[in-house]
Amino acid sequence: MVAATSVLLAAGYAAQWELERRSGGVEAVAEKEIAIGGPFAMKDVSGREVTEETYAGKGWMMFMGFTNCPDICPTTLAEMSGWLQELGSGEDDVRGFLVTVDPERDTPEILGQYMSSFDDRIVALVPTPAQLAAFADSYKVYYNKVPLEGGGYTMDHTAGVLLFDRAGRFSGTIDLHEDRETALAKIRNLLNKETDI
Repeated sequence: MVAATSVLLAAGYAAQWELERRSGGVEAVAEKEIAIGGPFAMKDVSGREVTEETYAGKGWMMFMGFTNCPDICPTTLAEMSGWLQELGSGEDDVRGFLVTVDPERDTPEILGQYMSSFDDRIVALVPTPAQLAAFADSYKVYYNKVPLEGGGYTMDHTAGVLLFDRAGRFSGTIDLHEDRETALAKIRNLLNKETDI
């Protein structure tokens, strides 16, 4: 089974849609904008606590993944590194985040070594199980532990990159299959947005 394959942001939206449908009918969903984002607190690989305020004033690229992911995660992190390099070595207005969905295996040491292959502007975060659940709820992302035949497990998870502007507002996504120029245009767009709320 290939980990982190086709489960994109749609899963998060679908879950929220169903929750709203049960509580107030589909009509209620159409009248409300689903809020994506909010406070979080997790430690990075050095043990420092990172919150939504740590990089206030910068654009964010948020991605969920894990070190045992065979293809989607390393490919996306390599692409994120490429986008950051394209923006310029002096560009300090945007940060990437990898939130591991597998804190059971992704210790800070393992994750830190894994991230050494990617741009150092991508910050790896190691949540507790409770922090991960709260983050997934606030950011409308999906993850699920999937047992494998013969033992062990893999993780299914949202595979898109969530974009947030300098004010911390959700600004859209970069889909798994979008090309480099489209991705870069979206990142530049979120950096050019006004910061007033």
